[in-house]
Amino acid sequence: MSTASAHTVTLTGVQGHVVRVEVDAAAGIPGMTVVGLPDTAVREARDRVRSAISNSGATWKSCKVTVSLSPASVRKRGSGFDLALACACLAAFDAVPHDALGKWVLIGELGLDGSVRPVRGVLPMVLAAVRAGRSQLLVAEASGGEAALVPGAEVAVVDSLDEAVDVLRGEVAARWADAVTPHSQVDEELDLRDVNGQQTPRFAVEVAAAGGHHLLMHGAPGAGKSLLAERLPSLLPALSEDEILEVTAIHSVYGALRPERPMVVRPPFQAPHHTATAVALVGGGTGIARPGAVSLAHHGVLFLDEAPEFDRHVLDTLRQPMERGSVTLARGDATVTYPARFQLVLAANPCPCGKANSRALACSCTPDQKRRYGARLSGPLLDRVDLHVPVMPITRAELVDGRGGEPSAAVRQRVLAARARAHARFADVPWTCNAQIPGPELRRSHRVSADALAIVLDEVGRGRLSGRGVDRVLRVAWTIADLKGIDQPGLGEVSSAVSLRGGGLPWAA
Repeated sequence: MSTASAHTVTLTGVQGHVVRVEVDAAAGIPGMTVVGLPDTAVREARDRVRSAISNSGATWKSCKVTVSLSPASVRKRGSGFDLALACACLAAFDAVPHDALGKWVLIGELGLDGSVRPVRGVLPMVLAAVRAGRSQLLVAEASGGEAALVPGAEVAVVDSLDEAVDVLRGEVAARWADAVTPHSQVDEELDLRDVNGQQTPRFAVEVAAAGGHHLLMHGAPGAGKSLLAERLPSLLPALSEDEILEVTAIHSVYGALRPERPMVVRPPFQAPHHTATAVALVGGGTGIARPGAVSLAHHGVLFLDEAPEFDRHVLDTLRQPMERGSVTLARGDATVTYPARFQLVLAANPCPCGKANSRALACSCTPDQKRRYGARLSGPLLDRVDLHVPVMPITRAELVDGRGGEPSAAVRQRVLAARARAHARFADVPWTCNAQIPGPELRRSHRVSADALAIVLDEVGRGRLSGRGVDRVLRVAWTIADLKGIDQPGLGEVSSAVSLRGGGLPWAA
């Protein structure tokens, strides 16, 4: 008996750290001690590893086993240490060649029967290993497709501790995993042609897609607000390779990936229920905070239907990530930052009963009830939403016609062309779409004519726009100009942007 070591990875949010698992098997009172800031799941690995080794046909030596997890200053979490710990123990028992472990990073949970099971967060773990110069990994078979997505990673898969030992001994050839082809992962999308009428809201959705703008739609129930919001992702560009890895890593940490669909290739769509808590929305929980809906919607759409039904405090937690494109969650053990650059879409009824402005039904809400209902959407939150659009009930003629509108494919072509114009304009700066331009840069380098600016300043004088609102109107005007294929927004584009900003929210009357 002797000492041996193996390598695995621990996660802090979506950031991985390579961990050296050192095992010393020596004479003494039989037992296993784990040091190096292990959490409960890592400490419990002692029993899983002992049973897995015994049930795999190997012999667990009756001796004193000391396990050190290095670096000792990093908190070690999760059951992904099991496979590395078991193989390091077998090497210390002289059942596995010591030098065989040096080139591998091992990630997997062990069952008591010796089976190797997948764990959450394999993709960011593999990313961390490759960045640390360790490109050969041994993972659970169910995690192989996800792990192989990382460029430069050589991923072997096993389904049992027996097989892992045989690979390390060189008795069987490693089974190498292949990355999943992105094109095979695209689902059939909801199409904008399913929406009858609603020309102004449809245009607002197109503008939102082209410029990355946040959107509020308010109107009677059944007018089509949810239909439009659900079809916004069908207008967005496909994710780039870097974005695919970034988004998939977040979903992997959350545990939202399926073995048969181990990657996210289209902009994600998240629609939490109005009873969602702040933790569910922005992330949190005990220990290392998990990502919330704002991070799961990274590079995609976060849709809050019946937005005034959400708790006001919960809604106001969105303000920081909307501005920064990330959310930072501080806990006693660690501070975690998750990316959260999403497009927010809010849908709201005109009043609690939803019958205001109805042609056939009388609203029973008092003015005070309407004000309280609308007050759940705070002024600072609404000020961060670029587009405020009323959605009127569909007319009888539009319903009977039934032909629907322009399909998503046609609208997406205009969106892609507009984004290409913006991308060329931002070739030397870090932002990629109009909604991301900082206010000072917008006013300094992306000016509009004096006549066009006068329209916006008039809205400021009337108290309808704040300073932040001015910037948002000008960003929308640039997006409309990009959709039209012109070099600079003029009177028409700025006027359209002002009208899409809207000032007549129903509960404000």
